[in-house]
Amino acid sequence: MTPTDPPRYRVHPSPIGDILIVAADDGVVTLHPFDGPLDAEIERVSLQLRVAPVPEDVADAAAAASALFEAATTQLDEYFDGTRTAFDLPLDWSLVRGFTRAALQAVCDIPYGETAGYGEVAITAGAPRAARAVGTACATTPFSIVVPVHRVVRADGSLGEYGGRPDVKRFLIDLEQRQSAPDETATGLSIPPAPPGAREAWTADE
Repeated sequence: MTPTDPPRYRVHPSPIGDILIVAADDGVVTLHPFDGPLDAEIERVSLQLRVAPVPEDVADAAAAASALFEAATTQLDEYFDGTRTAFDLPLDWSLVRGFTRAALQAVCDIPYGETAGYGEVAITAGAPRAARAVGTACATTPFSIVVPVHRVVRADGSLGEYGGRPDVKRFLIDLEQRQSAPDETATGLSIPPAPPGAREAWTADE
Protein backbone atom coordinates (compact mmCIF):
# COMPACT_ATOMS: atom_id res chain seq x y z
CA MET A 1 0.00 0.00 0.00
CA THR A 2 1.08 3.58 -0.58
CA PRO A 3 0.86 6.20 2.19
CA THR A 4 -2.46 7.39 0.71
CA ASP A 5 -4.05 3.95 0.60
CA PRO A 6 -6.88 3.38 3.07
CA PRO A 7 -6.77 0.43 5.47
CA ARG A 8 -8.15 -2.79 4.06
CA TYR A 9 -10.37 -5.38 5.66
CA ARG A 10 -11.25 -9.04 5.40
CA VAL A 11 -14.02 -10.98 7.14
CA HIS A 12 -13.01 -14.46 8.25
CA PRO A 13 -15.40 -17.15 9.55
CA SER A 14 -14.64 -18.86 12.85
CA PRO A 15 -16.31 -21.05 15.47
CA ILE A 16 -17.30 -17.91 17.40
CA GLY A 17 -18.72 -16.11 14.38
CA ASP A 18 -17.29 -13.81 11.73
CA ILE A 19 -14.07 -11.98 12.59
CA LEU A 20 -13.32 -8.58 11.08
CA ILE A 21 -9.62 -8.02 10.35
CA VAL A 22 -8.49 -4.51 9.38
CA ALA A 23 -4.90 -3.91 8.34
CA ALA A 24 -2.77 -0.91 7.38
CA ASP A 25 0.88 -0.38 6.49
CA ASP A 26 2.14 -1.06 10.01
CA GLY A 27 0.15 -4.22 10.63
CA VAL A 28 -3.23 -5.33 11.95
CA VAL A 29 -5.19 -2.31 13.18
CA THR A 30 -8.12 -4.20 14.64
CA LEU A 31 -9.27 -7.80 14.86
CA HIS A 32 -12.63 -8.59 16.44
CA PRO A 33 -15.47 -11.09 16.20
CA PHE A 34 -18.78 -9.37 15.51
CA ASP A 35 -22.38 -10.52 15.42
CA GLY A 36 -24.20 -7.59 13.85
CA PRO A 37 -24.38 -6.24 10.30
CA LEU A 38 -20.99 -5.82 8.62
CA ASP A 39 -21.88 -2.30 7.48
CA ALA A 40 -22.42 -1.21 11.08
CA GLU A 41 -19.09 -2.71 12.15
CA ILE A 42 -17.26 -0.99 9.28
CA GLU A 43 -18.89 2.30 10.23
CA ARG A 44 -17.76 1.88 13.85
CA VAL A 45 -14.17 1.16 12.77
CA SER A 46 -14.26 4.04 10.28
CA LEU A 47 -15.11 6.47 13.07
CA GLN A 48 -12.15 5.21 15.09
CA LEU A 49 -9.73 5.35 12.16
CA ARG A 50 -11.19 8.54 10.65
CA VAL A 51 -11.09 6.78 7.31
CA ALA A 52 -13.22 4.01 5.85
CA PRO A 53 -11.41 0.71 5.28
CA VAL A 54 -11.99 -0.95 1.91
CA PRO A 55 -12.37 -4.64 1.07
CA GLU A 56 -9.10 -6.52 0.79
CA ASP A 57 -10.06 -8.07 -2.54
CA VAL A 58 -10.26 -4.81 -4.53
CA ALA A 59 -8.30 -4.88 -7.77
CA ASP A 60 -5.31 -2.81 -6.57
CA ALA A 61 -4.80 -4.66 -3.29
CA ALA A 62 -1.11 -4.74 -2.41
CA ALA A 63 0.68 -8.06 -2.13
CA ALA A 64 1.96 -7.14 1.33
CA ALA A 65 -1.57 -6.57 2.59
CA SER A 66 -2.74 -9.86 1.12
CA ALA A 67 0.15 -11.69 2.78
CA LEU A 68 -0.78 -10.16 6.15
CA PHE A 69 -4.40 -11.25 5.81
CA GLU A 70 -3.30 -14.76 4.85
CA ALA A 71 -1.03 -14.93 7.89
CA ALA A 72 -3.79 -13.67 10.18
CA THR A 73 -6.45 -16.07 8.92
CA THR A 74 -4.06 -19.03 8.92
CA GLN A 75 -3.02 -18.34 12.51
CA LEU A 76 -6.64 -17.91 13.61
CA ASP A 77 -7.56 -21.26 12.06
CA GLU A 78 -4.60 -22.90 13.77
CA TYR A 79 -5.64 -21.37 17.09
CA PHE A 80 -9.18 -22.70 16.82
CA ASP A 81 -7.83 -26.09 15.72
CA GLY A 82 -5.77 -26.18 18.91
CA THR A 83 -2.40 -26.23 17.14
CA ARG A 84 -1.35 -22.62 17.87
CA THR A 85 -0.83 -21.21 21.35
CA ALA A 86 0.62 -17.79 20.44
CA PHE A 87 0.21 -15.35 17.57
CA ASP A 88 3.01 -13.88 15.50
CA LEU A 89 1.41 -10.93 13.72
CA PRO A 90 2.52 -7.30 13.38
CA LEU A 91 0.07 -5.12 15.30
CA ASP A 92 -0.59 -1.46 14.59
CA TRP A 93 -1.22 0.14 18.00
CA SER A 94 -2.37 3.49 16.60
CA LEU A 95 -5.86 3.13 18.15
CA VAL A 96 -4.40 2.52 21.61
CA ARG A 97 -3.54 5.37 23.96
CA GLY A 98 -1.67 5.77 27.23
CA PHE A 99 -1.93 3.12 29.90
CA THR A 100 -4.19 0.99 27.69
CA ARG A 101 -1.20 -0.14 25.67
CA ALA A 102 0.80 -1.09 28.76
CA ALA A 103 -2.21 -3.03 30.06
CA LEU A 104 -2.77 -4.88 26.79
CA GLN A 105 0.90 -5.74 26.44
CA ALA A 106 0.79 -7.12 29.98
CA VAL A 107 -2.21 -9.22 28.96
CA CYS A 108 -0.02 -10.79 26.28
CA ASP A 109 2.15 -12.22 29.07
CA ILE A 110 -0.68 -14.40 30.41
CA PRO A 111 0.22 -17.94 29.31
CA TYR A 112 -2.03 -19.93 26.99
CA GLY A 113 -4.57 -21.91 28.96
CA GLU A 114 -4.27 -19.76 32.09
CA THR A 115 -6.13 -16.74 33.45
CA ALA A 116 -5.21 -13.69 35.54
CA GLY A 117 -7.17 -11.13 37.50
CA TYR A 118 -7.43 -7.47 36.54
CA GLY A 119 -5.33 -6.58 39.58
CA GLU A 120 -2.60 -9.01 38.56
CA VAL A 121 -2.45 -7.49 35.10
CA ALA A 122 -2.29 -4.01 36.65
CA ILE A 123 0.75 -5.06 38.68
CA THR A 124 2.46 -6.48 35.59
CA ALA A 125 1.70 -3.23 33.73
CA GLY A 126 3.41 -1.25 36.50
CA ALA A 127 0.31 0.31 38.05
CA PRO A 128 -0.87 -1.88 40.96
CA ARG A 129 -3.91 0.29 41.71
CA ALA A 130 -5.14 0.39 38.13
CA ALA A 131 -7.30 -2.75 38.07
CA ARG A 132 -10.29 -0.72 36.90
CA ALA A 133 -8.23 0.82 34.10
CA VAL A 134 -7.18 -2.68 33.03
CA GLY A 135 -10.86 -3.56 32.79
CA THR A 136 -11.41 -0.53 30.58
CA ALA A 137 -8.43 -1.49 28.40
CA CYS A 138 -9.79 -5.01 27.94
CA ALA A 139 -13.26 -3.67 27.12
CA THR A 140 -11.99 -1.19 24.52
CA THR A 141 -9.12 -3.14 22.97
CA PRO A 142 -8.95 -3.13 19.17
CA PHE A 143 -7.54 -6.67 19.31
CA SER A 144 -9.43 -9.76 20.42
CA ILE A 145 -7.94 -13.27 20.56
CA VAL A 146 -4.51 -12.20 19.26
CA VAL A 147 -4.23 -10.06 22.40
CA PRO A 148 -5.86 -12.53 24.79
CA VAL A 149 -8.10 -10.28 26.88
CA HIS A 150 -10.38 -13.30 27.31
CA ARG A 151 -7.79 -14.62 29.81
CA VAL A 152 -8.44 -11.73 32.20
CA VAL A 153 -11.08 -12.54 34.82
CA ARG A 154 -12.54 -10.93 37.92
CA ALA A 155 -10.91 -11.30 41.31
CA ASP A 156 -13.53 -13.86 42.36
CA GLY A 157 -12.79 -15.97 39.29
CA SER A 158 -15.98 -15.07 37.41
CA LEU A 159 -15.60 -14.29 33.74
CA GLY A 160 -16.96 -10.80 33.28
CA GLU A 161 -18.93 -9.56 30.30
CA TYR A 162 -16.46 -9.70 27.37
CA GLY A 163 -18.29 -7.11 25.36
CA GLY A 164 -21.66 -8.56 26.29
CA ARG A 165 -20.67 -12.02 25.05
CA PRO A 166 -19.51 -14.04 28.06
CA ASP A 167 -20.37 -17.21 26.14
CA VAL A 168 -17.55 -16.41 23.70
CA LYS A 169 -15.14 -15.78 26.56
CA ARG A 170 -16.10 -19.10 28.14
CA PHE A 171 -15.58 -20.86 24.79
CA LEU A 172 -12.08 -19.41 24.34
CA ILE A 173 -10.98 -20.20 27.89
CA ASP A 174 -12.35 -23.74 27.70
CA LEU A 175 -10.71 -24.28 24.32
CA GLU A 176 -7.31 -23.29 25.66
CA GLN A 177 -7.59 -25.14 28.94
CA ARG A 178 -8.65 -28.36 27.29
CA GLN A 179 -5.89 -28.13 24.71
CA SER A 180 -3.45 -27.50 27.55
CA ALA A 181 -4.54 -30.72 29.29
CA PRO A 182 -3.81 -33.55 26.81
CA ASP A 183 -4.29 -36.16 29.51
CA GLU A 184 -7.88 -35.01 29.91
CA THR A 185 -8.67 -34.74 26.23
CA ALA A 186 -7.32 -38.24 25.76
CA THR A 187 -10.02 -39.55 28.12
CA GLY A 188 -12.81 -38.32 25.93
CA LEU A 189 -13.29 -34.62 26.66
CA SER A 190 -13.79 -32.59 23.51
CA ILE A 191 -13.49 -28.96 22.46
CA PRO A 192 -16.48 -27.09 23.91
CA PRO A 193 -19.39 -26.26 21.61
CA ALA A 194 -19.41 -22.87 19.96
CA PRO A 195 -21.82 -20.21 21.20
CA PRO A 196 -25.38 -20.72 19.86
CA GLY A 197 -25.61 -20.09 16.13
CA ALA A 198 -21.91 -19.40 15.60
CA ARG A 199 -20.86 -22.85 14.39
CA GLU A 200 -23.78 -23.03 11.96
CA ALA A 201 -22.66 -19.77 10.37
CA TRP A 202 -19.06 -21.00 10.22
CA THR A 203 -19.77 -24.36 8.61
CA ALA A 204 -22.16 -22.83 6.10
CA ASP A 205 -19.24 -20.90 4.63
CA GLU A 206 -16.99 -23.94 4.25
